[in-house]
Amino acid sequence: MGMRRMWLGLAAVLGLTVSTGCGQSPEDSEARLAVLEAEGKQMDQALDAVEDRLMGSQGRLAMWNELGRRHQEVSAIQCKVSDAHLAAMMKHLDKQDQKARTVKQRNSMASVLTSGTAPSHRNN
Repeated sequence: MGMRRMWLGLAAVLGLTVSTGCGQSPEDSEARLAVLEAEGKQMDQALDAVEDRLMGSQGRLAMWNELGRRHQEVSAIQCKVSDAHLAAMMKHLDKQDQKARTVKQRNSMASVLTSGTAPSHRNN
């Protein structure tokens, strides 16, 4: 009977050892758990910091994309305004050129008329 009790006691000790974590006392297990929890909190803080940096980077990227899009819109509007202004200038210059040609034609016709009439005045 003594032998059987010894085996039962040994089995109970083995069961207790397995249940408390491979030979560690409950105090050691609690200390290890506290260390793991502290490490977990540090890891969470590190991940939060990385997430904050990523969110900041994404925010900056979104801002730069928006600025780029607005710059393209402003450039397109500026090009349209410049094209319209250039077209108006060309139209104005064309009108001025036409006026200059009309005045030149009138002057040349007037000089022809005056030169044509001048000899007849001299002949009289």
